[in-house]
Amino acid sequence: MTSYSIDDILYMYNMTDGGGWTVFQRRVDGSVNFYRNWTSYKEGFGDPCHEFWLGNDKLFHLTNQGDYEIRIDMVNKHGIPYYAKYNLFRVDDESDNYRLSELGAYNGTADTNNKLDKVGLEYHRNRAFSTYDRDNDGHSHVECAVTYHGTWWYKYCHYSNLNGDYHAVEDNPDRSKRGVSITWKFLPEYSYNIKYTEMKIRPV
Repeated sequence: MTSYSIDDILYMYNMTDGGGWTVFQRRVDGSVNFYRNWTSYKEGFGDPCHEFWLGNDKLFHLTNQGDYEIRIDMVNKHGIPYYAKYNLFRVDDESDNYRLSELGAYNGTADTNNKLDKVGLEYHRNRAFSTYDRDNDGHSHVECAVTYHGTWWYKYCHYSNLNGDYHAVEDNPDRSKRGVSITWKFLPEYSYNIKYTEMKIRPV
């Protein structure tokens, strides 16, 4: 992956919802493998114009230079769009395992079941980041990153899993594969096998 400075990244804006966003994650077609190790997520990978993860070090530096909000856009397998927005988002540094240390109030269309205590990122508040080679979840008997073939701020294990396996449940009737796929529980319909995700932040 090309190396980008923080100044370069600040120009990678998305114009959704008034613009000014810095995109740090995007899934489009499964062409990039997101089941990667700790170092890969630390440094970032993929193509910023297509599928990529910006890098946890950069995400830490960006979200700790001021207050940032986050918007998550998703499209399910039938082309229906949803979004979730939180008015504060902050990630700690590597010494704290890139903990999701602050998360603000939610609004959006990604929950119609009044599960706001669990919807999306809320369940993962104050959780450390986990990869298959760095288990930081709260589960004593399961390595969530391995079991769900992803990387995330897992708890016991997840209510969202946007770095899961893109192709996990395609033409597969096995219900056990649903949690392995890109998942956002309590989405109005088809909360698994999501076909498009974009996570982005901007200063508030």
